[in-house]
Amino acid sequence: MSGQASRVSVADQQLGWVGRLPPRLRDLGMLARWDRPIGTWLLLLPCWWGQALAAAPPDPWLAFLFAVGAIAMRGAGCTINDLLDREFDRKVARTANRPLAAGRLGLGEAIGFVAVQCLVGLLVLVQLPLPAILVGFASVPLILVYPLMKRVTWWPQAVLGITFNWGVLVGYVAVTGKADLAMVLLYSAGVAWTLGYDTIYAHQDKEDDRIVGVRSTALLFGERTLPWLIAFYGAMLLLLAAAALAAGKGPGFWLVLPLVVWSLARQLRGLDLDDPKDCIRRFRMNRATGLSVTAALVAGGLEFGA
Repeated sequence: MSGQASRVSVADQQLGWVGRLPPRLRDLGMLARWDRPIGTWLLLLPCWWGQALAAAPPDPWLAFLFAVGAIAMRGAGCTINDLLDREFDRKVARTANRPLAAGRLGLGEAIGFVAVQCLVGLLVLVQLPLPAILVGFASVPLILVYPLMKRVTWWPQAVLGITFNWGVLVGYVAVTGKADLAMVLLYSAGVAWTLGYDTIYAHQDKEDDRIVGVRSTALLFGERTLPWLIAFYGAMLLLLAAAALAAGKGPGFWLVLPLVVWSLARQLRGLDLDDPKDCIRRFRMNRATGLSVTAALVAGGLEFGA
């Protein structure tokens, strides 16, 4: 019965290999969102941005550590989110089948799973230089409070942006050992990016959110959402360009930057904010957007010619 229930599909689920796991492990994987890898990418890519802003080409070992850390900490954050939101999740069609909301996992199992994932994240973090370790620890309060923000503010997407893009700071400081203007500009670009893509994502749930009484920029903006998305993505591009200038990036950055512009424009062209399937499809396009930013920053650090 548990295995059958965990195979129920929802709009943004991509079970894939997770669906072939034993039932209990499959439910843990769903709790950590292994079935929805886009969130891990969106947490990982800012780490790679910070690396690429600081040095090109980036150190592969450091990039690998960030990948492991992103899987672990994204899973821990999602598990904490589901612990806090299990009553809300039962009332929303897209989330009613989550393991805690559906009662397939208990609170003790979920708390233990959080501890294991945080331990993996800690083991990754302590491999970094001390300044980067301290920056990483500073993100813990954000991870804990973010799931509560939709109860108290119309701008939970801003808090998500502040949290999810913390990797820019960790990645940059891990390479340079310091903070500077270029890093702050790139971090701000990431926050603007998240405000855009997570507003699109939030439009999936706007009707259910009204019913259960939680808040989002999707509900705040309503029919005025598209101009806000254009503003967020425009700000992201301006801040990204300013970060590249401050870091002294070369012509390679500017050659690849149009790919970032195209990727953002592709998300917004013909976007139907009343169609949950279209919203999740556009949201997933941000993996390509983030990778194109990484490519631009790496290209900007390479020397061409003699």
